[in-house]
Order: sequence, then C-alpha cells, then structure tokens
Amino acid sequence: MADVRVIYSIQAIRAFLYGFASILIGASLAASGLDAVAVGVILTAMLLGMAIASLAVARWGERIGRRRLYAVLLGVMAGAGAIFALTGSVPLLVLAALTGTMSTDANESGPITTLEQSMLAAVPSRVRSRVYGRYNAVAYLAGALGALAAGGPRAVRDLLGIVPPEQRWLLVVPVGAVACALLVGRLSPAVEVEATGAARDGLVRSRRAVVGLASLFALDAFAGGFIVGSFIVFWFGRQFGADASVMGVVFFLVGVLQAASSLAAGWLGGRIGLLNTMVFSHLPSNLLLVLIPFAPTFGLAVGLLIARSLLSQMDVPARQAYVAALVDPAERVPAAGYTNAARHLVRPLGPLLATGSMTLGSGAPFVIAGVIKAIYDLLLYLTFRRVRLADAGDRDPKGSLRPS
Repeated sequence: MADVRVIYSIQAIRAFLYGFASILIGASLAASGLDAVAVGVILTAMLLGMAIASLAVARWGERIGRRRLYAVLLGVMAGAGAIFALTGSVPLLVLAALTGTMSTDANESGPITTLEQSMLAAVPSRVRSRVYGRYNAVAYLAGALGALAAGGPRAVRDLLGIVPPEQRWLLVVPVGAVACALLVGRLSPAVEVEATGAARDGLVRSRRAVVGLASLFALDAFAGGFIVGSFIVFWFGRQFGADASVMGVVFFLVGVLQAASSLAAGWLGGRIGLLNTMVFSHLPSNLLLVLIPFAPTFGLAVGLLIARSLLSQMDVPARQAYVAALVDPAERVPAAGYTNAARHLVRPLGPLLATGSMTLGSGAPFVIAGVIKAIYDLLLYLTFRRVRLADAGDRDPKGSLRPS
C-alpha cells in the first residue's frame, strides 16, 4: 500500500493546485476584460488538451513506462502553470491549456489521472472500489482547501493594500508540480505491468466494450462541459456579482461534500454494484442542476449547487473501478486513457456552447446539461446492465463487490 499512499499524496497536491487555480483563473478571466467567446476558447483549450494528452497516454503509455511518463507530465504541468501566472496573452494561454495538464476543476480526469487510475487498479478487486473512493475523496478535500485558499490574495490585498495581482499567485502551481514530480521517484516497480505484443499498443480483447463505454462517457462529458468549475465561477460573478473569495468558500463546501460522497460511493459500490451506484446517484443530481438558474437569489442558487454536490460525483469512483474491472490488467492504461479522452474530446464544445447558449437565457447551460446527463444515465444502465466484468475475482456477475 506504500505506492497507494504516494499516489494519494501526489493527488492531494495536484487537487489543491487545481482547486486554487480554477478559482483564480475564472476570476482573472472575468476581470480581464476578455469577452465571453475568448474565455470560452481558453476553457475549451484546457479540455481539448486533456483529450489529446489522454489519447497519447493510451497509445504510448505502456511503452514509455508509467512512472517515467508520470514525472514528465508533472513537469509539463509546472511549465503550463507558469504561463498562466505570467501572461495575459490569449495565444500563449491557449498553448499552455493544450498541454492537458491544467484543469477547470479540482478533480480532473486527464492524462495524469489516467496513469494514477491504472496504477491504483493493481490493488485486490475486493478493495478497489474503496481505494478509488478514498482517492477521489482526497482530491475533493484538497481541491476544496485550494478553492478556499484562492480567496487569500484578495483578503491580503484588502488588509495590506499592496500585494501581487491574483494572477501572479498562480506561481504556486509550478512549485507544487515540481514537488509532485519528485514524489514519483518513491513509486516502486510494482505500479508497472508486463505488457507484450499488441497489448503494449492499446486494447485487444476489450476493445468493443471500451468503445461502447467511452461513447456513453462522451455524452455525459459533453453535458458536463456546459458547467465546468471555472464557468460556474464566471456565471455566478455575472449573475449575482459573486467575487473569487465568496466562490472560494462555496467551492470549499462543495468539495467537502463531494469528498464525503466519494467515500460513501466506495462503500455503496460494494453493496449495490458499481453500475447501479453510477446511475442511481447521478439521476437526482441532474434535477437539482436544472433548478439552479431558476433560483431567484444567490443563497438559493448556492444551496442547490451544494445539494447537487452531495450526489453528482458519486459516480466517479464507481466509474473508475468499473473500467478497471472491465478489462485485463495490461489494458488498463489504454482503457482509462481512451475513456478519459472520450470525455474530453467532446467536452471542449461545452464552454463555447455554454457561453453562446446564454443568449437564450442566462441559465440555459444548466438546463441543457441536466437534460443530457439524465439521458446518459438511462442509456448507460440499459446498455451495460447485463455485461459481465472481466475481473470477476470476488465479484458477482453484475459486477458488484460481494459484501465482506
């Protein structure tokens, strides 16, 4: 379990950085004078970059080596964070975003997560759901602390008057990313897997199942692209005048509740099955999402957002465990990479369409996202309810962990 603890530590640092940066990036863009289209382009580039990088990891990750590629991606994250901290040039920001190592949310699912997800899958199947639940809980808690810390620059400015602008505080990203890269050296060879022949280049036995799953994940991610964290900060700022310090507190509360729900999801996946956990926790959250723009006050809108956070991310650890159990060990990096990439290939359309759909009404992105996500839940259940998992181990035919 020493490797698991190292991965948890790296995830905690990364999530703190992403939570901190997502608030300050959203606030900086809102205060920069850029129009909604330019903001959409930058956020879209982040998502597109994650898709491209995830595809590259899926295709060549096993050939390069998990630990080596892990360290390289964290180094790239350091460079991208420095660009976001030091320039307001849209072309340079887009270039940094396209590396796939910056995120609009604290708990991302890009190339770095693809490697972590694959390495964590080496734990016994009877505890895998709980390991992923804790992994995501760490991300949400650390991301929540990062979001809360994002209110610090403004508080310091109000107190002292003369401090660097909020954008410069993003320099904590390269510092933290370098620390993460150093921690990679503590991982043992056990996180690697022996893959030969075609398995080193991608999927073999599980191709059809992964393609079907990736297609459905893409539909969910397309809807999620309408309401990425930085867009929510942008929307609340435009709609209610909420600043970065206020939204930092909101996202702190959201992160704490998402951490608790991730732990609950790890337990629930072992009782009712991974697929049931994914679907039946997700449907109610979509209704709450649709209701947010109809809230007449900031307090009620935030209340709905926080209530949704109790349910909206319970599917994440279940989804990660489901992908790991669906394929053979040597196919886990490609499977995680392709399913994560599918989410990001379509998600870049979201921020652009979200800002554009606001012409129909400021709350249109929330309604569109909620309806599409509900459709995804129904299709996922109908398509995979009879599929047997490859990693049967101590699982029943429906893929749920037997109660211990």
